[in-house]
Amino acid sequence: MRWRYNLERSQATALWLFTVAAFVVAMVAVGGATRLTGSGLSITEWKPLHGVIPPLSAAAWAAEFAKYQQIPQYQFVNRGMSLAEFKPLFWWEWGHRLLGRLVGLVFFVPFVVLLVLRQIPRRLIGRCVVIFALGLMQGVVGWWMVASGLSHRISVAPERLATHLGLAFLILSACVWTGLEAWAGRNRSHHAPAGPALVQGSIGLVVLGFGQVLLGALVAGNQAGRVYTDWPLMNGRVIPADYALKGQGLWSILAHNAAAVQFNHRLMGYLLFASVLAFFVAIARSTAAGGAKRLALWLAGAVTMQALIGVLTVRMAAPLGLALIHQLGAAGLLTLAIATAWRIRRV
Repeated sequence: MRWRYNLERSQATALWLFTVAAFVVAMVAVGGATRLTGSGLSITEWKPLHGVIPPLSAAAWAAEFAKYQQIPQYQFVNRGMSLAEFKPLFWWEWGHRLLGRLVGLVFFVPFVVLLVLRQIPRRLIGRCVVIFALGLMQGVVGWWMVASGLSHRISVAPERLATHLGLAFLILSACVWTGLEAWAGRNRSHHAPAGPALVQGSIGLVVLGFGQVLLGALVAGNQAGRVYTDWPLMNGRVIPADYALKGQGLWSILAHNAAAVQFNHRLMGYLLFASVLAFFVAIARSTAAGGAKRLALWLAGAVTMQALIGVLTVRMAAPLGLALIHQLGAAGLLTLAIATAWRIRRV
């Protein structure tokens, strides 16, 4: 296949960015499995370069296990665990970190090659540099998250988990939007034919979707999905009785109260679901191009499936498989929201 290049658009650049986006989604999935299996604290050091080599001898495994035995998670949750039981935890976290390094290579090497060949549209070079910087920041944030669970906690801090996941979804969104820009070229239109209300509405859906991801991360960080398993009520009430416990400050309620974070996640889910359906009805009645209407239809279907999976995940106390599907559904939903917002701004 022969690629077409010019100063405005590059299919190769677009496919590279879409490939990076796919790797980020894989990273999110592996990260979710790492968290759900309780593996995220199994490696207690951050070695960006040397950490790529796993333990290769019995002595190295014993040393790694000894480090894990010093942290609160082992002492209060996994005391008595054998080395054989520790190894699967280690491999999940090692695989997650290795995939993170691989994502960096998948981004950086083609970026340098395309840049040298002058095949990246000039207006997108700065955006790609920003995406790379966000990727470097993600590594630092990942360790900052892990460090929160090594001394005084048996798991990572929920707000740091939300930061880590939120940054991953920000990188995903940036790759998708920039890839679409590279594929289609510069938008020559000075106004959106669908009208400003639909443009603003589509951006609003992206904001709601991103906010829902952050709330979902707080639910995961507090393991709230395994505490309140009835629906549509929570412990038989519309508003859970322990939404705000005596003595809790506002931050503690919003970030560390299992009842509050799940209730907030549910409310945002209802708002997102209703907003997507209302947006679909509005765009179906508008003069927007057919491509935008098709994306809005897919978005409505995706949010419906995500809502159903979310309810099922709650009712079944967040089993590993369903929880991962729900997390991947969030990635797909946000990607569709990004694509819809991008498409509706163009002729």
